[in-house]
Amino acid sequence: MRVPVRRLAAAAAAAALWAWPIASPHPIARAYLAPATPYAAGHRGVDIRAAEGEVVRAPADGVVHYVGVVVDRPVLSIDHGGGVLSSYEPVVTALHAGDVVHRGQLIGTLQAGHCAGGACLHFGVRIDGAYVSPLLFLGGQPRAVLLPP
Repeated sequence: MRVPVRRLAAAAAAAALWAWPIASPHPIARAYLAPATPYAAGHRGVDIRAAEGEVVRAPADGVVHYVGVVVDRPVLSIDHGGGVLSSYEPVVTALHAGDVVHRGQLIGTLQAGHCAGGACLHFGVRIDGAYVSPLLFLGGQPRAVLLPP
C-alpha cells in the first residue's frame, strides 16, 4: 500500500517537532528500504546504533498502542494520532497499552538482539498502515555539500 503524496507531506510537516528516540550521536546502521509491494522484502524502518541499556525516549506525544513480544523481540508502538504509528524494537518498557506519553519521555531501554556486532534500535513509522522512512519525521538527512578539492 502506498501513502498518497499529499498525506505523506502533511504528516511529515506535522512531524517537524519529532525528536530522535536515542541520544546523540545517531549513527544509522541500516537505512529504510521501501518494499516494492506490501509483502515484498525491504527494511521497514531505520536501525540506529546505540549501547545496550540505553534510554529510549518518545519522539512525540502519543498513546502507547502496543507492548509485547513479536517473534522473539520486545516491541513498543505509539499512536501519534492522524493515522501515524511509531514502533521501537528491541525495547523493554514498564508502559502499557493506553498510557499517554510525551515528547522526550523515557519509554524504555534498548536491548541487544537486533543488529549483529552490537546493539541498535529499529525505529519504524507507519501512516495509515503503510511504512514510511522515519527520517521524514526527524528532519531527514542533512543535504550533502560538495566541497572543492
